Amino acid sequence: MPSHLFADRPAQPPEPGAVDALISQTRRLRGEVDAVRRDAVANEDDPQQRWQRALCDLAVHQLDDLGAHLGQLRAGVPAELAPDAKPGGEAEDGYDGALDASLATDPGTAYGQAAPPRTGSLLSRVGSAEWNLLTDEVSWSEELYQIFGRAHESGPMSLDEMPSMVFSEDQPVLQAMVTDCLIDGKPIDGEFRIVRTDGRVRTVHMTGEPVLDDDGCTASMWAVLRDVSELRRSQRAVRESRDSLERSRQIEQTERRVAVELQEAVLPPWRGSLRFAHDGPAPLDVAAHYLPAATTGLIGGDWYDALALPNGDALLTVGDLTGHGVAATSSMAMLLGALRGMAVAGIRPAALMSHLNQLLETSVQPALGSAMCCRYDPVAQTLTWAQAGHPAPLLFRGGTGHVLRRPEGVLLGATTGAVYGEAETRLLPGDVLVLHTDGLTRAGGAVGGFGDDTGARRLLALGPRLASARDAQDAVRAVVEEFGEEQREDDACVMVVRAGR
Repeated sequence: MPSHLFADRPAQPPEPGAVDALISQTRRLRGEVDAVRRDAVANEDDPQQRWQRALCDLAVHQLDDLGAHLGQLRAGVPAELAPDAKPGGEAEDGYDGALDASLATDPGTAYGQAAPPRTGSLLSRVGSAEWNLLTDEVSWSEELYQIFGRAHESGPMSLDEMPSMVFSEDQPVLQAMVTDCLIDGKPIDGEFRIVRTDGRVRTVHMTGEPVLDDDGCTASMWAVLRDVSELRRSQRAVRESRDSLERSRQIEQTERRVAVELQEAVLPPWRGSLRFAHDGPAPLDVAAHYLPAATTGLIGGDWYDALALPNGDALLTVGDLTGHGVAATSSMAMLLGALRGMAVAGIRPAALMSHLNQLLETSVQPALGSAMCCRYDPVAQTLTWAQAGHPAPLLFRGGTGHVLRRPEGVLLGATTGAVYGEAETRLLPGDVLVLHTDGLTRAGGAVGGFGDDTGARRLLALGPRLASARDAQDAVRAVVEEFGEEQREDDACVMVVRAGR
């Protein structure tokens, strides 16, 4: 068999075309080996022919294994995920034990010898033996000494000695195979683990047949032993990677479900438009929408809220915490609960931002966040607001919009004792205010935020549509139609507030 099929390869992903070519070549070689095997079957009485047929069987198995691995490689399944084994002892899963340091290592080196010129790895991992029951003679091939790590001068082992190198739990397997072969004339086909003289553990696949004398009694037994340690390790690695992937998927699904349930429990339960501050000359019509990220299956820490305060004012807030999943959602729930409580207690927006900064800074789960808190006085028609590293609101009047000037304020959790400023804006009947988190305008990998005003310009261009909207919910729908279908890297919230006419 050409040795270049098994030669070491550079540690880089192969091209799909190269993998397909190797698969085709493997199939062709398998056909050629099959032809040689059929010729060997023609004369089964000849021991040399039986030996040749056994080697062909092993070559077919090896090519089938190679074809399966190449198929996995083409499908994108990792082939070398198993951890390094522990020298001189059993493997972590209690089966394959300490293996060679690398699959790329030449088998001769793996057995503690200098690597010979490469002649193909199949025969270097396959040895043969014959036990003559009439003369008690035992013959081993040189490869079998390498597999068992046995010095040549120690001579081959008899069938009675072999169990001494076999794992205790595998000894009944070997004993049953040998007994069935010697007494019942059954062929041998099974696996067991051995502990080499250097302490390394190997997995050996053994096939063989009895040789009968003229009276039909067993005169000798021959066998081919194949070191399948790397193959079993690779199969185990694939199996464990699939199990790990399935566990990861289940954990991700559970985390997403918990995050969604927590988010739904915390965010306002209202849908559609919601009216606030009816006592003033410009009552508010409020609607909001949450947009999940397109590039992750996890829920983030974005929030929106609108709340009627005891003195008749209205609280309007949007914010965003770093991260995704249950951790981000639980931190968001903590901040939003604290924000609601402090706003009901009458704390003004700037002081409220300072308290949230301190709360996030001392949180068990450190994170950064941006937020905006607005307090609307329906009698004075004034909007007082503070922000913490957050995009400024957009105010539309008569179909034309502009970005409000932001007061001072750094990200929540970024520094100790941060000071936050306040700004005040008067809302007239018919005005439309758009509040949003930066994930709305930072789509498709754009920088977004404050260094890139592309998203803000697109929002401002919606002025005529927002002015003609029937209500706040219709205006939110216009924003979602503009931004909702983009490949967003982060989740986002948008809130539209319209002052009544």
